[in-house]
Amino acid sequence: MGAKSESGKIGAVLVVGGGIGGVQASLDLAESGYKVYLVEEAPAIGGVMAQLDKTFPTNDCSMCILSPKLVECGRHFNIELLTYSELLGVEGEPGNFTATVRKKARYVDVTRCTACNLCAEGCPVVMRNDFDEGLSKRKAIYHLYEQAVPSAYVIDKREDRPCNAACKDACPVHMNVPGYVALIKQGMFKEAYDLIRRTNPLPGVCGRVCYAPCEDACNRGEVDDPIAIRELKRFVADQIDIEDAEIPQISKNGKKVAIIGSGPAGLAAAHDLALKGYGVVIFEALSEPGGMLRYGIPEYRLPKDVLSKEIGYIERLGVEIRTNVKVGEGVKLEELRSSYDAVFVGVGAQESLKLGIPGEDTPGVIHGVDFLRRVNSGQKVNLGKKVVVIGGGNVAIDVSRVAKRLGAEVKIIYRRSRAEMPAKSEEVESAEEEGVGIEFLVSPARIIAENGRVSKIECVRMELGAPDESGRRRPIPIEGSEFTIDADTIILALGQAPEVDFARKEGLEVTQRGTIKVDGSTLATNIEGIFAGGDAVTGPATVIDAIAAGKKAARSIDEYLKGEPLTSKKDERAPEKLSEEQLSAAKQRFPSQNRVEAKELEPAARVKGFEEVEKGYSIPEAQAEAGRCLASQIEGCIGCGECQERCGAKAINYEMRDEIVELEVGSIILAPGFDEFDATYLPKYGYKKYPNVVISTEFERIMSASGPYQGEILRPSDRKPPRKIAWIQCIGSRDESIGAGYCSSVCCTYAVKQAIIAKEHAGQDLDTTIFFMDGRFQGKGFEEYYNRAKEEHKVKFVRSRVYEVREIDGTGNLSLRFAREDGTLCSEVFDLVVLSVGFRPSKKGVDLAKRLGIELNKYGFCRTGEFTPVETSRPGVFVCGVFQGPKDIPETVMQASGAAAQAEALLAPARGTRV
Repeated sequence: MGAKSESGKIGAVLVVGGGIGGVQASLDLAESGYKVYLVEEAPAIGGVMAQLDKTFPTNDCSMCILSPKLVECGRHFNIELLTYSELLGVEGEPGNFTATVRKKARYVDVTRCTACNLCAEGCPVVMRNDFDEGLSKRKAIYHLYEQAVPSAYVIDKREDRPCNAACKDACPVHMNVPGYVALIKQGMFKEAYDLIRRTNPLPGVCGRVCYAPCEDACNRGEVDDPIAIRELKRFVADQIDIEDAEIPQISKNGKKVAIIGSGPAGLAAAHDLALKGYGVVIFEALSEPGGMLRYGIPEYRLPKDVLSKEIGYIERLGVEIRTNVKVGEGVKLEELRSSYDAVFVGVGAQESLKLGIPGEDTPGVIHGVDFLRRVNSGQKVNLGKKVVVIGGGNVAIDVSRVAKRLGAEVKIIYRRSRAEMPAKSEEVESAEEEGVGIEFLVSPARIIAENGRVSKIECVRMELGAPDESGRRRPIPIEGSEFTIDADTIILALGQAPEVDFARKEGLEVTQRGTIKVDGSTLATNIEGIFAGGDAVTGPATVIDAIAAGKKAARSIDEYLKGEPLTSKKDERAPEKLSEEQLSAAKQRFPSQNRVEAKELEPAARVKGFEEVEKGYSIPEAQAEAGRCLASQIEGCIGCGECQERCGAKAINYEMRDEIVELEVGSIILAPGFDEFDATYLPKYGYKKYPNVVISTEFERIMSASGPYQGEILRPSDRKPPRKIAWIQCIGSRDESIGAGYCSSVCCTYAVKQAIIAKEHAGQDLDTTIFFMDGRFQGKGFEEYYNRAKEEHKVKFVRSRVYEVREIDGTGNLSLRFAREDGTLCSEVFDLVVLSVGFRPSKKGVDLAKRLGIELNKYGFCRTGEFTPVETSRPGVFVCGVFQGPKDIPETVMQASGAAAQAEALLAPARGTRV
């Protein structure tokens, strides 16, 4: 706080507005020893001058003039920047004011942010870039412009997310579901794919076969139907030709890792370790890589070319896959441990469980996993006419549907009810649609053979009793309910166990369940340098669970080989349902909207072969389904956390909240700037109707080297260089009918400057015409500037009144109809039209003036005296810049220094404390 003088006045000044006026006043005061609080509503100071390409009449680079002042302002020990803030009110009297300021939460720690831009690169939310006047886009986390002071980023969080991102929490690999769904909605499919691949190395696979726990947790599902997250992932993967995908540059670190098993766990570990620079070799017992993905999942669910392409990408990262190598036989685990710096055991569960009933070894009884492997390997399997499948899991459903495609009549028997069936309900429904019969509450008792081969299976009917250790009701046989079912083949699909005998023989601890024993947090085994995960540790699980294990193992191996403590376990957060309040608000705000169902082959066509059943979304369908996501329907940050994940400086803080502060100051300077006239109020000029009609500030950004077109003069409609440009003056000025009976003062010379600079950018052959009623070019070298434009740069000036701008169909060109001063009606065609809009009082400045009790004139500018141009109606409060009335930059700077001098005169000899 500023120190009080002997008179009791506080030696500090509050400056409101971070444009050139506020910056100049702050620097003058700070150099005089006063403490300055500079309050700016934007995330950075600079104001409109930061948007300009050059200034008139010298045509100097605007940022070359402004940037040193911004830097000095940001570094000065007597200036405290309060950006992203607003003045709420002022109490007190001259020399002793208490100002109340709201510091809005920017969710980025300014002291930590390094402005590296990694956060913005990953942000999935694309928004209008107001700094570029809407001619470009920015992310929800952004900084205002390249030379911004402060340079720290800010998160545009306009409202709280209407859901809890339960999808992300439910996913075993915590995929950024809200992020990639938001990108799909915006049509940014490549960006969505890249975001998915940051977490999941097999997006095409998981988009087809993941059991989608994210959908079970989806908060939209509490309103109506959950989002089709898996289908959207598949859609994105199908849009990208992974064979053409660019491979990142990887710096090898010289260390090698061996991976046993090329299933999802092994592939995920290999992918992540390769990206970290490790030399990775996968050892696979079978003839082709993929494990259960290739040999256990039917092709109608997962086409092999999809799997092969995703494995191929992992190989292109530098991963070597050696097939037909069974660890424990062809090569020993001990050999791998001695030849490699670390080993990951990611073998799957491919050893089938037995039923334990008489006749189980009869020819014609086969195990589900063996059956699927033979079919997926292209071997011919003779099933006969009637097939009975025993089991109720996903493998049982896969087996039954494959058998149906091979021409058999298929029946599943399952000892519990449909409600207890572990298979996905949609898979069960699909099997029934294809003609597979299901007998519930039926258990096999014995297998009956005739002529040395299966003939029948004897079954017993069951009823459900009390729940067992799994929580499901225990099936109990019904006495006397035995019956038989004819069968040529019986397929057992009871579950699988991992093949870990080789691990046990070589010293790895194995649990009583027959799985490898590991530290649950790090997946480290009892032998140093050997890690294990996936089905080898958990028993049969899902593809996404195996991928999660592979990724966790890769993190632990990386830490181990770097000599760091193993800290692989990440904080887990349980999926959170909507509160009653959230649910009520969501139902009111978001109308019920049915899930967009993806197309499938008709059942009669499915069973004729192994063509993929699900056909996926079209682009409009995918975007419509993505648009149902609760998070993607808000404006601004959706809270997906991607920026936080990427920020190495740990600058992102979602817990930030708005803060109210009170500042003790002796004087106040108001410099809130101005608004531009909204040219849509004059529809005859076609603004916002025709894309090639722009306002002067938009054209300024078009010309700027830091603007949306990098300084190349292009039309917004087709990005083509214009050959003829027209400027129309006095748009929103000198017109009492719209409450703007004043001249905006600078528009004339501003248009001259733009015409000259446009020729410098596009060449002197560019045809430039300024339509005006009369020009304000007197004083300060402006007349010479005007003459130079006419004579040297051949800028044409037409004294006239333009009464209509109309687009010529199909061209984007614009016909101007105007009346010359002699009354002649004319028309001329231009490629681009620039409207020189006038200044309007800042709406926020007007609101602030009302809160502070500051008088305004009839147009809404600050009322000042004829001989006291910086003094407002409230003593101790001064004004500078366009808020006092239209003026150019030099006048604004001069008036800012005048306001600073008046504040000093009021407070002298009080001085602030240096901080």
